[in-house]
Amino acid sequence: MDELLACSAEHVSRLTSLSLRQLGYWDRTGFFSPQYADENRRRPFSRIYSFRDVVGLRTIALLRNTHKVPLQELRKLGAWLKEHHTTPWASLTFYVSSRRVYFDDPRTGTRMGARPLGQPILPFAMEKIAHEMDIAAKRLRKRAREDVGKVTRHRYVVHNAPVLAGTRIPTSAVSNLHEAGYSARAIIKEYPRLKAGDVRAAIAYEEQRRAG
Repeated sequence: MDELLACSAEHVSRLTSLSLRQLGYWDRTGFFSPQYADENRRRPFSRIYSFRDVVGLRTIALLRNTHKVPLQELRKLGAWLKEHHTTPWASLTFYVSSRRVYFDDPRTGTRMGARPLGQPILPFAMEKIAHEMDIAAKRLRKRAREDVGKVTRHRYVVHNAPVLAGTRIPTSAVSNLHEAGYSARAIIKEYPRLKAGDVRAAIAYEEQRRAG
């Protein structure tokens, strides 16, 4: 997953089944905010979610939509978790009983929740969710045809360095290999996601940048 460290809200919506409206509302109300965000949330790509964010949001979506846990319950639990854990929705083990959520506190080993346990608890498979999101995210990583030969920049991707669209591969890395004597085929062997058009675009971009 080292090439997929950031997802737009549109990607997150597709991966988690949550609507863009829900994601925006949860961010504005402080229930679940992305790891990277501009103060002005109206700009394109102003909210960027990490993979842990995606796993956490998918967890909440399942609790909310499949297990019918009230949003008020999730908000109450989320507020407490935010004070005690860095990435609670993506790293804790949860349980569901009668639309109530409980979790194992890793600091104490105690099972905790909004009320005392009194009914059988159904394990909530966090590893399965993370695995499913990993597969879905890899599927999402497949590059669109129009990305080939296109150079883009984004403040949250490789520190805003120019990269080939749909990847985290800097144009400078391709250009350096070219200057070291690598052929286009050899460069693609180093970066299998690239096409010949990407190699040409990266070299041309770096040559133009240095000339300017």
